[in-house]
Order: sequence, then structure tokens, then C-alpha cells
Amino acid sequence: MILGLGTDIIEVSRVAQKLTKAGFKEKVFSAGEIAFCEKQAHPEQHYAARFAAKEAFLKATGQGLLFTLDLNAIEVTRNNVGQPGITLHGELREHALQAGWKTIHLSLTHLETVANAVVILES
Repeated sequence: MILGLGTDIIEVSRVAQKLTKAGFKEKVFSAGEIAFCEKQAHPEQHYAARFAAKEAFLKATGQGLLFTLDLNAIEVTRNNVGQPGITLHGELREHALQAGWKTIHLSLTHLETVANAVVILES
């Protein structure tokens, strides 16, 4: 059963600008996300897609940013064939177990100027 749906779109330039601020990457992105994005030809596009995924996840919870400000606890991962997913850490992981979120579906896309993500929470 679908418990939540969230989507987000963001300008890559907005994220690229924030990436220049000290501590932003570490506050928002996990070490794994940073390592992945930094290996890409256009890292700002990949950071923007991951930022959109975090926002879409929070919207799917129905609580938005009121739920958490610890955005690096929402980690965008990839399986062995490259399919994106979300792994939750810390208190968010515990809340997901209590809320019955058994599956988190994620779709990402990005272009030179925009990035988009869709998240579905399923029991």
C-alpha cells in the first residue's frame, strides 16, 4: 500500500551556489554521496538530484522539513545495476521502522539546469 508520495524539482545553479559555502556538503550529504558526486563530470547536477531526492522524501512523509533538518541522514544510494534508492540513518531509520515504511522507491533525473526526484513510500 502506498503511504506517501513526494516530488521535488530544483535548479542546479541554486545547489551549485550552496556547494561553495563551507560545511554545506557535509551537513546535507553523506560521505558516500559526496564521493559519488565528486567523481562525476558535472558534480553539481548529481548533488542537485540528491538534494531533490531528500526534499521529495520529506514531502512523501507528509511532514516536510518539520520532520528533520539532518538531511545527511537521508542517503541516496545505488544498487549493483545503478538503480537509485534511499537509505535512512539514525532516528529517521527508527522512525521508518515504526511508521511501517518497508519500501522507499526513488526516481531521479537531471539536466544541465534542473534536477527532479520522485519518492514513493510503501508499506
